[in-house]
Amino acid sequence: MENAPQYVIEMLHITKEFPGIRANDDITLQLRKGEIHALLGENGAGKSTLMSILFGMYQPDAGEIRKDGKPVTIQNPNDATALGIGMVHQHFKLIEVFTVLDNIILGAEDTKLGFLKKKEARRKVMDLSQRYGLKIDLDAKVEDITVGMQQRVEILKMLYRDNEILIFDEPTAVLTPQEIDELMQIMKSLAAEGKSILFISHKLNEIMTVSDRITVLRKGKYIGTVETKDTDKQALSNMMVGRPVQLEVNKSEAKPGEVVLQVKELRVPSKLHKKDAVQGVSFSVRAGEIVCLAGIDGNGQSELIYGLTGLEKCSGGSITLCGEEISHTSIRKRLKNISHIPEDRHKHGLVLDFTLEQNMVLQRFQEPKFQKFGFIKQDAVRSYAEVLIDQYDVRSGQGPITVARSMSGGNQQKAIIAREVDRDKPLIVAVQPTRGLDVGAIEYIHSQLVAERDRGKAILLVSLELDEVMSLSDRILVLYEGEIVGELDPKKTNIQELGLYMAGAKRAEKGGGTE
Repeated sequence: MENAPQYVIEMLHITKEFPGIRANDDITLQLRKGEIHALLGENGAGKSTLMSILFGMYQPDAGEIRKDGKPVTIQNPNDATALGIGMVHQHFKLIEVFTVLDNIILGAEDTKLGFLKKKEARRKVMDLSQRYGLKIDLDAKVEDITVGMQQRVEILKMLYRDNEILIFDEPTAVLTPQEIDELMQIMKSLAAEGKSILFISHKLNEIMTVSDRITVLRKGKYIGTVETKDTDKQALSNMMVGRPVQLEVNKSEAKPGEVVLQVKELRVPSKLHKKDAVQGVSFSVRAGEIVCLAGIDGNGQSELIYGLTGLEKCSGGSITLCGEEISHTSIRKRLKNISHIPEDRHKHGLVLDFTLEQNMVLQRFQEPKFQKFGFIKQDAVRSYAEVLIDQYDVRSGQGPITVARSMSGGNQQKAIIAREVDRDKPLIVAVQPTRGLDVGAIEYIHSQLVAERDRGKAILLVSLELDEVMSLSDRILVLYEGEIVGELDPKKTNIQELGLYMAGAKRAEKGGGTE
């Protein structure tokens, strides 16, 4: 064992350019066997690009990759799989109409005389799911399961292929606190079995909890590698952003005005089962306050927002916005008074093949400012987009003409927030607005939301980040299995109590206060 190579993977002097941007600029990353190595950096720092090179999705312009000390060429993901490298992508690569089992074995099918050996495959997946505590319904269709469950499918896909080097790209961006804890445990047990893990994240809490070493990238350059036990969150955020970052939210007391949104006995059907996903929910949001819907993913938050914004039809109850009943009006009519930052930025937030400037005017192109006689005023659209890009620090290779698909997830998110806040509507519905954002961007978005609140906007926030729920909201409503089980004051509660409500272990009495 004396001369065994110290590193299972080495990426040496990797450089990669895209039009208008050097995503990786001479980066070196070394992964030891059996360690959890975190890759930390702002949105657009080049983390995903670097991992995509290791997984064979891009070819580097310069530099080399070694496995167990020997240089290797990875032309495509199949080469990576053959080398035992697996990856869970930030935006999952699953086929929605297939079952969980079919997604797991897709591309690695075991056949006999051309027939699929599904029994053996099922047994192997069941064994893996039990061994690593990844409980999942193998016969459910992917489109019907929560994002947390989809992530388990991605992890099982890697394990099914017997991968030894596991890349997790922002794995917790879509998970609930409980699921995050479970994932951390899973990662630790995988590392204990000798698997080597590369973990991309910009959530400092998680990195401190789970990693052994941390490599920091900033604007495509390598900043340094540190041992987790020798550093802290403030030092890491300085390395990552290049300046001290405010990790707490600064805000004054809320001064709620009149009711902007009134929801009464609202019911929204579920796509998954017979009963409604939202069961007779009533609440109000006033001008000048941030009301947060907290809960574990899959307890009806998404359906409630779909019902409010018109993406789903409600099966009962009423929604009154600015004094007008809107439960049966069209989406365009509703959006006259709602800014909506949706939970799925790809499905409902952006048209990925449009440019950034086109995405910025999606709901406004018919305004006189942007069109004349039905023709779009290109110059007006461009200068408008440039102002927002500058104001929100949306980083992209080619400014307003960048295709949305080519931007990093965090910058896509910033673009949506810029567009929606600037539409200046009385109600802002923000669903996980900081999902997938780094500390610098989160600090900015939080300050924007608080500023909008202070300008008299009513803000309905849906968040799975408990720290965000506690620090940003003025009132917290907890949703459990489609019902509101508690209304809490963030100043008088704590994360433990909030967690009990979210898990359904504690609930307020109907009609009475929370005891």
